[in-house]
Amino acid sequence: MDTFQAMVASGSGPASIVELSDADLPAGDVVVDVAYSSLNYKDGLAVTGKGKIARSFPMVCGIDLAGTVASSDSPDWAPGDEVVVTGWGLSETHPGGYSRRQALRSGWLVRRPERLSLAQTMAVGTAGLTAMLCVMALEHHGVTPELAADGEVLVTGAAGGVGSVAVALLARLGYSVAASTGRPAEAGYLTSLGATTIVERSALEAQGRPLDKERWSAAIDTVGSSTLATVLSQTRYRGAVAACGLAGGNDLPVTVLPFILRNVALLGVDSVQCPAAIRAEAWQRLATDLPLEHLDAMTTVEPFAKLPELAEAILAGKTRGRVVIDVAGGS
Repeated sequence: MDTFQAMVASGSGPASIVELSDADLPAGDVVVDVAYSSLNYKDGLAVTGKGKIARSFPMVCGIDLAGTVASSDSPDWAPGDEVVVTGWGLSETHPGGYSRRQALRSGWLVRRPERLSLAQTMAVGTAGLTAMLCVMALEHHGVTPELAADGEVLVTGAAGGVGSVAVALLARLGYSVAASTGRPAEAGYLTSLGATTIVERSALEAQGRPLDKERWSAAIDTVGSSTLATVLSQTRYRGAVAACGLAGGNDLPVTVLPFILRNVALLGVDSVQCPAAIRAEAWQRLATDLPLEHLDAMTTVEPFAKLPELAEAILAGKTRGRVVIDVAGGS
């Protein structure tokens, strides 16, 4: 492979597709031929230049990748191994997955789960991994379908990538799921994933009382700001909220009352620096607990050349479910 295409942010304005060679690869003991990547909110910020994602320039965008090991100086990996990489600073401190070839640290790689194809691992991607980590965080806190049987588990931003996977996972595991969205037209889609109740986004945006009527047994929040504050105020006694996003803002206008009067737990979830052992467990859970028919139904595969317009679309809230980028297909 003499040259290959990559989506590169230069530091001013939107990223662009350029030609790179192996001489441009960063330090890393494993080189991967990338087949697929995915589209996440952070990718939208990086590709459009509307967010400060990269810490240095030039920077290859793309926080996820899946492909085949081309060469390896690590005893853990051999040419031909199919692998997945998410997080670990890709597109921020290390060149990312929007490139036909990438060099990586061997400790970042996860072996492709047997039940998932390479394309399906990117249909999961960072968004799906984050959703699974949220579910695991709730389980670790003691939230079970049995304990939550008298109430619903709420998912905010439910039509997005994290939200869609979270709805499908929770429903498959036996929870009653309430899905919040600002797009009424997506109600049928969310119901098909297993949601039993659709909640208008506006109902959660307005600042209500510090303690509102108890409504949710638990919740997964991808929005932050006043939405998260409202969710916390409506969470039942000894319930828990796993927070993993800030699509609505990074502020949190909440009082301490939900925490000290209802013993509500706020669980922060991060997938970027998630330890390898927990990451591997989450991928195995995804391979067994996520209904693949639902994963396929929520996924669209798009060509590499459409990244600029797809990046604008995800920032505008116009994408649904998961978008896989066919990197190997080029432009």
